[in-house]
Amino acid sequence: MQGILKAGIYIVGTPIGNLSDLSPRAVEILKSCDVIACEDTRVTGVLAQRFDINTQRISMHDHNEREVFPKIIERVQNGEAVAVVSDSGMPMISDPGFRLVRAAREADLYITVIPGPTAVISALCLSGFPTDKFYFGGFLPEKSMARAKALRDVLRIPGTIVFYESPNRLEDSLRDMAVICPERKVAVVREITKLYEETKIDLPAGLIHSYSRDGWPRGEIVLVIEPAADIKLSDEEIREIVQDVISSATTSKDAAVIIAERARVSKNEAYDLVLREKQG
Repeated sequence: MQGILKAGIYIVGTPIGNLSDLSPRAVEILKSCDVIACEDTRVTGVLAQRFDINTQRISMHDHNEREVFPKIIERVQNGEAVAVVSDSGMPMISDPGFRLVRAAREADLYITVIPGPTAVISALCLSGFPTDKFYFGGFLPEKSMARAKALRDVLRIPGTIVFYESPNRLEDSLRDMAVICPERKVAVVREITKLYEETKIDLPAGLIHSYSRDGWPRGEIVLVIEPAADIKLSDEEIREIVQDVISSATTSKDAAVIIAERARVSKNEAYDLVLREKQG
């Protein structure tokens, strides 16, 4: 089939749920290329069967990308067109592929993109939070201390914040948010474009209460955190935050970190507030 498409790398976006979202151009590229590099050949096989795509499929995932991409580069240098897909959405967005593209750039090969859905942007739109500035942090860390640090590191960024999350860790993440950013609403967006698509928005404590009562959700989940309010808190509001944090934080240093985020003051100011409150 060599020659139908220009030799190069074709980054192809695929549906994040509803297979009907695959674009006609994506179908054409996947049918016309010489090989499709897939995160999971079986998952892409379902898509291929739906659209009668009979192109050869090879596996390229997180565990073998370093071994596979030199072979793909060689195939392109020999005149082949290689499409790259992930299991869903845009390749390289918390999925493998960037090493291949970087190597292709270094080899001065042709690279193009066939855009498709991505859960990051879809969830951001569904949340109703500001979209002019946003930060995407991939998946939150699994361990509680690392997850809390990741949250504290990004919550000062001006704009909406988006994370992917596993349903098995959703409760832990919301409980961390209930401590670190209890005043900021969170959208839990799940199963985007699928039958049971749902967006639930509340403060972290409200979401915990709701899910504890009704059952914790399953499926693909995106967390969207609203930006910090652009207002200056009163001295009384700050003192209430200090008292709330001190009652649960283990050390003055831990308390200061949380207060700095919630009250939007410097860490030094927060630490002074903690010491002042403890001294009565």
